[in-house]
Amino acid sequence: MRERNSSADPEVLKTLGVGEGARSRSRRWLVLLGVLAALFAVGFGITRFLERRALAARPVYEQARLGRSDIQVSISATGTLKGRSTVEVGAEVSGRVTEVLVDYNDKITKGQLLAVIDPEQSRSAVDEATARVREADAAIRQARATLVEARQTHERAEVQAKQGLVSEKEREAAQAALERAEATLSSAEASATVARATLGSARSRLDKTRIISPIDGIVLSRSIEPGQTVTAGFQTPLLFKLTEDLRRMELLVYVDEADVGRAHEGQEASFTVDAYPDKTFPSKLLSLRNEPKEEQNVVTYEAVLQVDNTELLLRPGMTATATIIADVRRDVLAVPNAALRFAPPKLEPEQAAKPGQRRVWVLRGDKPEPVPVQTGVSDGRLTELRGGALKEGDSVITDVTTPGQPGGGAGPGGRRP
Repeated sequence: MRERNSSADPEVLKTLGVGEGARSRSRRWLVLLGVLAALFAVGFGITRFLERRALAARPVYEQARLGRSDIQVSISATGTLKGRSTVEVGAEVSGRVTEVLVDYNDKITKGQLLAVIDPEQSRSAVDEATARVREADAAIRQARATLVEARQTHERAEVQAKQGLVSEKEREAAQAALERAEATLSSAEASATVARATLGSARSRLDKTRIISPIDGIVLSRSIEPGQTVTAGFQTPLLFKLTEDLRRMELLVYVDEADVGRAHEGQEASFTVDAYPDKTFPSKLLSLRNEPKEEQNVVTYEAVLQVDNTELLLRPGMTATATIIADVRRDVLAVPNAALRFAPPKLEPEQAAKPGQRRVWVLRGDKPEPVPVQTGVSDGRLTELRGGALKEGDSVITDVTTPGQPGGGAGPGGRRP
């Protein structure tokens, strides 16, 4: 018969009254251990969460290394291209246009006939003035003959009066006749002068019926057609606009008063136009005019730039954006302007900048510290460092990102470049 194991037989254990308490205690220990393990896991998770949260909330600083660079200081201005010695040709006499001998873009030479205004009236005026001159000349000859006769009569009267052959009254009459003859000659000569002046004016008006080019160049525009009537009154009617050879042009730009102190004659420059956006045209500053131009409380000064248009790509009236090179610094220690603008989110009282002081911030451990610097010229992106404790290769702070801020951007006081 097989022997039964009393330690494993539940019926035996139940009969003996042993095992129920032990199993209950074992279950309680297991539950206690489970609770402790769960509490430990929760505490560990909370600790790790708080650590990660604190780490994530720490500001992140963006840095840039100092290096050497060329810094070019430039002045930007906009203006308009124009031909050199642009001349507007008008009409000084009224009349009907009988001929127009040139058209747009025609090449012309100085003295060339451009148009003709009907000369009929002017020619008639010349003929009339010529006749009056001849009349005046005849009057002068007549007055001179009368003067010679009066002078001879006066001389005879003087001799005869001394001999007692004529009365005093006759002598006085001869003297008066001489004076009248002299006055008549003076009047005739004055009338002749007026007649000749009138003839000169008439000839001038006749000449002005022929519109002549005053320069060598090309025709930019014409405003008349054959048969059109022009009237020269208080305002001279415009007939043609001429300019010199377009291979040489000028660019008129307006320099802001804040930049005018850095602009000087002879500085190199360049410009672009919308017609050729990928091409830069070289230039040079010829003159900076002193007369101010004020528009909407903005004061500017007109500058004239030289333009070489050998390729004839440029046309008068084009709008150009010019860059004038005011200064160039070669191979200097440069700092990004973003570093000069940067300020940490929270400033300690002792970290406040002094008036007029320029500084940048560097990381010492995990905290930013200010470093005073001396700066020079700037091109808007980089600034020359002339003095201070920094050297090439040092890192400076340019921006700060504080997690948790709206948008995840720069924190209070931090600025983006």
